[in-house]
Amino acid sequence: MTYALNVNGKTHPVDVDGDIPLLWVLRDVIGLTGTKFGCGIAMCGACTVHLDGQAVRSCVTPVADAASFAITTVEAIGETDAGARIQKAWLADEVVQCGYCQSGQIMSATALLVANPEPTDADIDAVMAGNICRCGTYPRIRAAIKRAAGLTLTGEGR
Repeated sequence: MTYALNVNGKTHPVDVDGDIPLLWVLRDVIGLTGTKFGCGIAMCGACTVHLDGQAVRSCVTPVADAASFAITTVEAIGETDAGARIQKAWLADEVVQCGYCQSGQIMSATALLVANPEPTDADIDAVMAGNICRCGTYPRIRAAIKRAAGLTLTGEGR
């Protein structure tokens, strides 16, 4: 079946089976490789994208279920206010180590800031718990989210 996906503000017609995970359509059909495959069972968060601003795991979201939403990937998240703030904070706090999980981390953190502009540590931990970082940069992730929210101007947690 052909779906007209609205990805990062552009329409992409894709002719795929409706049950194919959105992740593979983004990566293999459209060619947006910023969204990563991690576990394939929605447990690690590497594949996080936004559907109408809500963070979802694209590895378990059938493309048919995503077709009616505006899809945002890490390639375009910096065009949003919250996404730009998160990306700047990520750099300022030197969050990235190996970098593999970072697209999913950034997508989840951006959705958090949109939903909760002044998150507490508990709020950050609750939302970000679904994103695994094998390098263990969790203190820097928390510090960067707080920086992006305007709650800290230091690189605390480093």
